[in-house]
Amino acid sequence: MKENKNLHVRIGDIVVGNDLPFVLIAGPDSLESYKRTDAIVSKINNYTKELGIPWIMKACFDKSQRTSIEGWRGVGLNKALPLYRRFKKKYNTPVTADFSTVEEAKQMSKVVDLLQVQARLYRQTDILVAAGRYGQAVNLKRSHGESPKSLPGAIGKITSSGNKNIIITERGSVFGHDDIIVDMRLLEAHKDYGYPVCLDVSHTCQKPSADHGKSGGERRWSFPLARAGIAVGIAAIFMEIYDKPEQAPVDGPHSFLISELYDALKILKKIDQTIKGY
Repeated sequence: MKENKNLHVRIGDIVVGNDLPFVLIAGPDSLESYKRTDAIVSKINNYTKELGIPWIMKACFDKSQRTSIEGWRGVGLNKALPLYRRFKKKYNTPVTADFSTVEEAKQMSKVVDLLQVQARLYRQTDILVAAGRYGQAVNLKRSHGESPKSLPGAIGKITSSGNKNIIITERGSVFGHDDIIVDMRLLEAHKDYGYPVCLDVSHTCQKPSADHGKSGGERRWSFPLARAGIAVGIAAIFMEIYDKPEQAPVDGPHSFLISELYDALKILKKIDQTIKGY
């Protein structure tokens, strides 16, 4: 299942492609209150607008894949949808979030521009079919426990609905029990399917279940991975960002610092311009 073409995917008013300027998919891991979330995404919006980098806001409403029953679950879909609408209107940017059920995908399709398939649900047929059926566009995250050769099967489930608006996100492979390694060769290999390729530089720095019943991580590797991924010539970078990661309800240890984002984006854009010649 190899495509001899370079597909472009439209997400809201943004066009994503491996041969186009890179897109930033970014925001806090979890959608909290409007005020708390806005404190972060307002800065992301200002930085990306100033630098001319297309931006898609991400923030999850339900963390259903947590290790512990006591882990943060989020605000829930009913509270999230009005907040997504509010952020879309305020910042004129597309919104993305993941989902766990077919019904969630159906409800989200009225507001959310990019449906994200969680890596842990990568093999779930009903989830993949629902993403294609209800999603305007779909972000397929390769499970870090699955061979890259399994991608055609997952892609085929999404496209069975006729939807080819797909982004393939690489998030590394498990090495041992709690370490994730990124093979940069896969970013190039994923392009063989024709779809835009994204690198998740946050969850690739995660150490699953390594911090007393919750995920740990090492954010120090996030920016080096982003530089390397952009140098391969990909369509997008996925990044979770907090202003005070030590206070984040989930995934703080591997989230990027908002205080370092502007300078990081300037460097990433220079690399992208050099590689793609724009």
